[in-house]
Amino acid sequence: MLQNLALTGRLCGALLYHPPGAPEFETVKPLFMSAAWVRAWPYGTDDELSLLAERFAQHAHEPLNDVYQRLFIGPDALAAPPWGSVYLDRDGVVFGDSTLALRHWLAARGITSYHPPQEPEDHIGLLLLMAAWLAEERPADVDAFLAGHLLPWAPRYLTLLEPAAGHPFYQAAASLTRLTLAGWHKAREIEVPAKTLYR
Repeated sequence: MLQNLALTGRLCGALLYHPPGAPEFETVKPLFMSAAWVRAWPYGTDDELSLLAERFAQHAHEPLNDVYQRLFIGPDALAAPPWGSVYLDRDGVVFGDSTLALRHWLAARGITSYHPPQEPEDHIGLLLLMAAWLAEERPADVDAFLAGHLLPWAPRYLTLLEPAAGHPFYQAAASLTRLTLAGWHKAREIEVPAKTLYR
């Protein structure tokens, strides 16, 4: 189970964190452009995954770099901001209280340098990559991490990202990540605390 979590977390994290053109993105992109991954993906039904494979491979006119810029950087306001504190903190700010809580959680476990210093730790892509790392290196911490810092808000974010993406590749990435998180939740039988979402 943890092997599945590590693999799928690393792949989904690469799709949602690294920009097109980055080695980490370009390494996984060909996998999703083919349908071969569908047979091995451990979460979601065959029908759901087959539809997503079609969307990943669908041609669109807007270049992926432009889509990434629009969805994750700006300059316009982001329709679905990728940081947890935007959803968990009443003021909807980046680097909010929930980001600080995550920072303390990581520091208490000696995890201090897994992200660029100028970037909030609670970016969806970083959290997926962190879940993968924990599954391999700190398995005892996986469930608490997911319950406290990812599962309370990420499904809402992904629900907003899918229509906002306006591009089949990133729509498929959002849907696949949502299915994958639901699979983690079910397989790990994680009790997720109810938290108010402000977006």
